[in-house]
Amino acid sequence: MLTAPPSTTSAGWRYWLPLPPRLELPLGQIPPDFALWDVTHGRTVRLANWRGKQPVVLVFCRIAAAIAYSPQRYAHLVAVNETYAQFRNAGAEVLAISPQPQRQTQAVIDDLSLSLPLLSDPAGDVFRAYKTGQALGAPLPAQFLLDAQGRLRYGHLFSLLHPVALPDALLAALEQL
Repeated sequence: MLTAPPSTTSAGWRYWLPLPPRLELPLGQIPPDFALWDVTHGRTVRLANWRGKQPVVLVFCRIAAAIAYSPQRYAHLVAVNETYAQFRNAGAEVLAISPQPQRQTQAVIDDLSLSLPLLSDPAGDVFRAYKTGQALGAPLPAQFLLDAQGRLRYGHLFSLLHPVALPDALLAALEQL
C-alpha cells in the first residue's frame, strides 16, 4: 500500500524529467492501494476501503506549482465536481488526486468551490504508481474507473488529442459495469 503523510513541502522538482504515460495496469486487475489525506473533508482516505462496496472513479489532476496556478486552467476538475452528484447517484465515489501539498490543495478547493474529495499526494507516489506520466513540472492527468470489487475497468491517460476523459465518458463507462 502506498501512503503519503501530510506534507507542506513542494516536490515539483521531481516532475521536470519528462515521462510518457503508460497503461501498465491491466484491465480486470486490482490497482495499487493508497492512503492519502482528503483535504476537502479532513480525513485519510484509503482506496481499499471501497472494495466490495461501490465503484470508484479516480481523477488524477494536473495542478501546477503555486507560482503557475490559475483557477481558470481547471475546467475538467470543475466539470467533474459539477457532475459529482450524478456519480454518487450512480453508486460511485469520485476521488480526485492533486500532486500539491495540503495548503495549495485547500486553495484549489476554495477557489473552485469543490465538494468532491480532493486528495493530496505531494510526493507523487500515487501518480507514479499509476504511471500517469509527467511533463513540464507536473504530473499528467489521468482517469480510472474501478468496479465495486476494486478491479480496473476503464483507464484514460493523457494524450495531446484527448488530454482528459470528460465526465460524460466516465459516467457512460460507469453505466457499463
